[in-house]
Parts: sequence; C-alpha cells; structure tokens
Amino acid sequence: MQFPTSFISWGSSVHIFLDNRVGGFWNWMFTLSKVPELGDTVFIVLRKQPLIFLHWYHHVTVLLYAWYSYSEYIATARWFVCMNYLVHSMMYSYYALKALKFRVPRWVAMSITTAQLAQMIMGAAVNIWAYQVKQAGNECHVSYDNIKVSLLMYISYFVLFARFFRRAYMVGSKQVGGQQTKKGQDSLVYEGKMSKGKLE
Repeated sequence: MQFPTSFISWGSSVHIFLDNRVGGFWNWMFTLSKVPELGDTVFIVLRKQPLIFLHWYHHVTVLLYAWYSYSEYIATARWFVCMNYLVHSMMYSYYALKALKFRVPRWVAMSITTAQLAQMIMGAAVNIWAYQVKQAGNECHVSYDNIKVSLLMYISYFVLFARFFRRAYMVGSKQVGGQQTKKGQDSLVYEGKMSKGKLE
C-alpha cells in the first residue's frame, strides 16, 4: 500500500511539530482532553446505566496511548488528533442535542458510527504508511514499537465498532433484556444490554 509522497512532508518530522506552536498547543489540549472524557464513564456508572466493554476499553486505552505518544512527539499524531477531533465534534454535538431533548434522526447516529469506523481504517492505514516510510529509509519520527501498539489498537477498535454497528443497526427486531428492540433505535444495543445512546 503506497501513499502519495506529498503526504510525507506533512507528518514525518518532529521538527515541524516542535516549531509549530499552534499545532503543539492543540496536540497538548488533545492529550489533556482524554482525562475529562472519562467523566461520561463516571456518569454512566453513577446513573447505574449499563457500561459496555467498547466504551471503557476505548477511553482507557486512548488515554494511555495519548500520554505515551505525546512524550515521544510522534509524527503520526497529527493524523490521529485531527481525525479524533473531527469525529468527536460530531459525536458530542449529537449527545448535546439529545440531552436538550431534540429529536435527532436515527441516521445521524448511524453516520457517526460509520465515521468512527472510517477513522479506524484511516488510523491503521497511517500506521502502515509510517512503517513503509521508515522501511524506505526516510525520516518519520515514530518508533516501531509505537506503530505496533497503535496498529493493534486501531484494529481492535474497528472490530469492536463493527460489532457494535451490526448489533445496533443491522440486526432485526428482537427481545433484549426483557425489552423489545428494533434496529437503529435511539437506545443502542451492545452485548445484549441497553446503552443510552453511547457510541463510544
């Protein structure tokens, strides 16, 4: 899998990151944001709602990986941060509208989950690209160990989100936990439990 060489100039060198104060600021904000994001997990537990594996696994591993990677100023972080900011802006906007009692069409939630799946595919592709760049002898400020960890994370996320997507939107109407559920309904189905609109 080969990537256009024009992309390499925007993601290979740590010097670009260190010399760009705006980029450095947003990368730092992204790293810090992983801590308050755990807050919605706390709210789920306190409200005694079902906490699905995908939710806490994703939040905990992203938090650990973000802090681990920030210390190394990895070049691939630019891609990961931009994708995550974009998807999360849509996701939390959706949550805000639902909290304000707006009737959000079901296709919006489905589109957000689709965007998350696309994010996982792109994240894996960026790691493969970084590996190829390094193997070709070019500069790319990310360690092989980091690439392996990140690639494993993105693959595991894709599997879990794909399973979530199938159970939430593709399975037919069935009985779950004593409640009748239908595909694509607002309360998403995962692990045979009801999860109140949690996409991540």
